[in-house]
Amino acid sequence: QVQLVESGGGLVQAGGSLRLSCAASGSIFVINDMGWYRQAPGNQRELVAVTTRGGSTKSADSVKGRFTISRDNAKNTVYLQMNSLKPEDTAVYYCGAVIRRRPDTYYESYWGQGAQVTVSS
Repeated sequence: QVQLVESGGGLVQAGGSLRLSCAASGSIFVINDMGWYRQAPGNQRELVAVTTRGGSTKSADSVKGRFTISRDNAKNTVYLQMNSLKPEDTAVYYCGAVIRRRPDTYYESYWGQGAQVTVSS
């Protein structure tokens, strides 16, 4: 089995910062892309930022300049540093990863349980 465990969500005032972490554990051979997605009430889940195993990154226009994604391959962990938070950033943030569990298997997508981020005005 593979588990993605997120931490670091919470309540913060507008302009504040939070750092999310997501650690992958279990039967893992290699992790390809790791990323963060968010879903606000009534909205579809959307990409926030993603990073490849080699360190390339891509972010949504709405968070560029404010959010930074990074990863530690040795720890199978991805981070999301969120600065200058706005009320519209309020959502459940999900960690996602594309993982190959064994050399003879295909890559599969896995999701964390979600972390609530609430930004008050």
